[in-house]
Amino acid sequence: MKISKPNFVVGIGASAGGLNAYKAFFEALPSNTGMAFVVIAHLTPDAHSYLAEILSRHTEMTVLLAVSEMKVQADQIYVIPANADLFLENGTLIVTSPRARRNAQVDIFFSSLATAMGTRSVGIVFSGYDGDGSEGCQRIRAAGGTTFAQDISAEVSGMPLSARATGCIDFVLAPEKIPAELEKMATRFVNNAELRGGFDI
Repeated sequence: MKISKPNFVVGIGASAGGLNAYKAFFEALPSNTGMAFVVIAHLTPDAHSYLAEILSRHTEMTVLLAVSEMKVQADQIYVIPANADLFLENGTLIVTSPRARRNAQVDIFFSSLATAMGTRSVGIVFSGYDGDGSEGCQRIRAAGGTTFAQDISAEVSGMPLSARATGCIDFVLAPEKIPAELEKMATRFVNNAELRGGFDI
């Protein structure tokens, strides 16, 4: 089967209160953006597989629980497994378990995403306590990528407010408003690729 490389890889981090944000985001998101989506959630060990199942009810994209050596493909969603850290290297997901630190999974993945995808990395921080994702968003911005944080609609404001406090967030929006900006990014990418005479990915 041919692997369809994504034009962008979008990391989405959340903790407490994140489920409704995920649902609103994916319900508003077309299934053919050409992007890949990686969901990094702070959940109890038995909840991650349920998250993949729940998200599959709110999107037409394929939703998979991430495993090592899994190639990231366009228009698919990957969910971090329990008690693990997740990395992106050369278009491939790497899972390490047990996790290195408690509630640092978003920063860890975002940092690897910035290194792997550069200007085609996207970080989104949804509802949650504390500040996971803030450092990772800084890494993404430093690599030329794009960052989003949830607005006042966040059920728990700690994570998005911490990300915003870094000064490196490009857009502060409700989850259902973010897909429109992603569609604009995808369109610009396609138009630029056509000007170049092909995709450089």
